[in-house]
Amino acid sequence: MPHRQRLKQNGPLALAKYACIAIICIAIAGAAQAANYNGPLFDAHLHYNQEAWDGQAGPHPVADVLARMQQSGVRAIVSNSRPNDGTKLLASSPLTRQAGVTVVPFIRLYRNRADYDSWFRDESIFAMVQAEFAKGTAAGPFKGIGEFHLYDSANANGVVAQKLMAFAEAKNLAVLAHVDDVAIDLLMASTPSKGQQARLIWAHTGIAGAPVARVDALLAQYPLLMGELSYRPGLTCADAQGQSRLCPEWRALLLKYPARFLIGSDTWVNQRWQYYDELMQGYRAWLGELPADVARAIGWANGARLFELPLNP
Repeated sequence: MPHRQRLKQNGPLALAKYACIAIICIAIAGAAQAANYNGPLFDAHLHYNQEAWDGQAGPHPVADVLARMQQSGVRAIVSNSRPNDGTKLLASSPLTRQAGVTVVPFIRLYRNRADYDSWFRDESIFAMVQAEFAKGTAAGPFKGIGEFHLYDSANANGVVAQKLMAFAEAKNLAVLAHVDDVAIDLLMASTPSKGQQARLIWAHTGIAGAPVARVDALLAQYPLLMGELSYRPGLTCADAQGQSRLCPEWRALLLKYPARFLIGSDTWVNQRWQYYDELMQGYRAWLGELPADVARAIGWANGARLFELPLNP
């Protein structure tokens, strides 16, 4: 019997039944749309570069960026800046404490843009890192080194790159590295433990798009390797309705290694500050597709554990 005839024959009771089913389906769909992760966020890849603050005369002074963090529910950040003055400013400002944001300061290797292409062979960079580490910030010691770039993985064998990796492991510092998967192996080989005790955060988890199987293998090989997910190609893809969702292979990897991933804004240019809240809301959307404990781990707890912050801020 056709669907419409059945409804007509069975009368109001059938209509009510089908109406209830429709309402339930709509409610389920609505819940799926509204299930964004709503817990605290740890931004593990943030820059407060010269052009953002520029002696507090820039477009994004301390009060501005802190307001953006508060609006987005960001409670802690890894800050690394060109030059390091930006990080020191954020770490020492009374406004930062008032905003309830914890700054985890990293020593960046770049005094200027020219350093991007030569730091790995420049002994003055290693001297600068040692001096900055010895001084610390007004709010406490540096907790890491980076972000640094290696556009050619062979430069991971540069003398300064090797010294920095050994220094970081000796001082229990994390390293934030924008490199490909080949350079991960080379950098790990420079450490006394051959990567078994190296606290390396892989910026973008391979921005060049290392295959998920290769990421999986590296996480298995190096027990303290962490993947930071800003700009990661293939992380999300469109569903049948055109909505952005976690790609299946990435969902599987995040569930396999829930304690090994971090999120980040990578505010490397001022435009990223202008869209800071949208970046964080994008994370909240796909984190909401994961089990609640996994979402909180990636959104907050992994970073909190890594830098010994409270798990319940």
